[in-house]
Amino acid sequence: MAAQTLDRRRAGVLLHPSSLPGAGEMGALGTEARRFLDLLAETGFSVWQMLPLGPTHEDGSPYQSLSAFAGNPDLLDLEFLAREGWLESAAGARGEALAAARRGFERGADARWRVRLAEFVAANAWWLEDYVLYRAIRSREGGQPWWRWPEALRDREPSALAALAAEHEEQLAQGRFEQFAFFAQWERLREESRRRGVLLFGDMPIFVAHDSAEVWARPDLFLLDRGGEPLYVAGVPPDYFSAEGQRWGNPLYDWERMAAEGFEWWRRRVGFQLGLFDLVRIDHFRGFEACWYVPAASDSARDGEWREVPGRALFERLHQDHDPLPLVAEDLGFITPQVHELRERFGLPGMKVLQFAFGGGSDNPYLPHNLQPNCVVYTGTHDNDTTLGWFRALDHAAPQRVLAYLGCEEGDMPGAMVRAAIASVARLAVIPLQDLLGLDGEHRMNTPGTTEGNWRWQFDWAQVEPGRLASVREWIGLYGRAPGDGSRP
Repeated sequence: MAAQTLDRRRAGVLLHPSSLPGAGEMGALGTEARRFLDLLAETGFSVWQMLPLGPTHEDGSPYQSLSAFAGNPDLLDLEFLAREGWLESAAGARGEALAAARRGFERGADARWRVRLAEFVAANAWWLEDYVLYRAIRSREGGQPWWRWPEALRDREPSALAALAAEHEEQLAQGRFEQFAFFAQWERLREESRRRGVLLFGDMPIFVAHDSAEVWARPDLFLLDRGGEPLYVAGVPPDYFSAEGQRWGNPLYDWERMAAEGFEWWRRRVGFQLGLFDLVRIDHFRGFEACWYVPAASDSARDGEWREVPGRALFERLHQDHDPLPLVAEDLGFITPQVHELRERFGLPGMKVLQFAFGGGSDNPYLPHNLQPNCVVYTGTHDNDTTLGWFRALDHAAPQRVLAYLGCEEGDMPGAMVRAAIASVARLAVIPLQDLLGLDGEHRMNTPGTTEGNWRWQFDWAQVEPGRLASVREWIGLYGRAPGDGSRP
């Protein structure tokens, strides 16, 4: 059943669109995104990896989204709306600008755009209507999570939902328009990426946020009590990132119910992501073999236990829809033989992170000489410190061990790690932009287990100094990762 997911040797860059330069608090899917695609193509990169695209909660984490399907309106390029003639000025508050853009669309959009909007709303009604209704109620209730709403709305009584929808039709229409505009911009970005020969590589968290449109719409698919509170929450036991483990707080799935429905919810979710991306990473693949069940009443992830789930049956069903499955398994941390068997059965590449390679001896599975071709190698991920920050924080003999293995001097970091990743046998090597630019730990994207100061990093084009990526371009060609070189693993 295993099939090849990665067709040849490639190199990619990890950068979430929010980290693109921009005048606001985050980047957008507009001019700067196209300029970044140009940079990738000019350097020889053929993959752009990013984090989940959904609308976030107040902490900004793309892994705790308000929806598993919706796009984040904060990533909308307002200049796009202005160029289409729907918005007079992209200046001012974003919410007001988006509302003005919808009014401008209703006044002046041509027939082609009106048809596209109607087709989008009809084709996506299966998730869109729940999402816009959820956002409208959540706003009316002062941002309270859905299980704290009035009982009739919490439990989705049809008459209560109909009355609220009639009362807030303007807000619902605004939500539909914003989603339409987001995915219209996304399709343009995909067209631009295809023109440059760059694949888009997405990220799908295994779990969804408790306070999300999907859990409110289908609470029966999750292990919740009658009031909507979780019986168990997801997390992981103590690991590299946290000595106490991590209590993520996501509700766990009712796998028995999902299996009885033929995994339809998962089929739609995976299919939707594969409609947006050429390749998708599944975060916490470990959870498809067994999940860490933490009693919701417990404050510590240490109190959890592993319980098996029907991942094999799920992936057999997904494989019927998509052959090959263009998925990458995030299989970091403590991984059992059963997890490896599940990943290998369906031919899914795993992940290797070079920052994890220098603990232990020469048999460390993350060391480049131990890698296998069917994997994606990283210097670090969005959850790691930058490689320069990581190296400077090493103590005792660790820095010398790193330098001895890489055959370099301290001043060669992090470039030597970047070269090691690109030179490896892994079919895909992905480098966070921070490491390509040689940035220190001040530019870290996320620190697991913390809630402050994450997800806000943006780069500046001034950091991309002339000649900065010349060596990287040379390595991509030298090690057979340049587009069109005809190389095969």
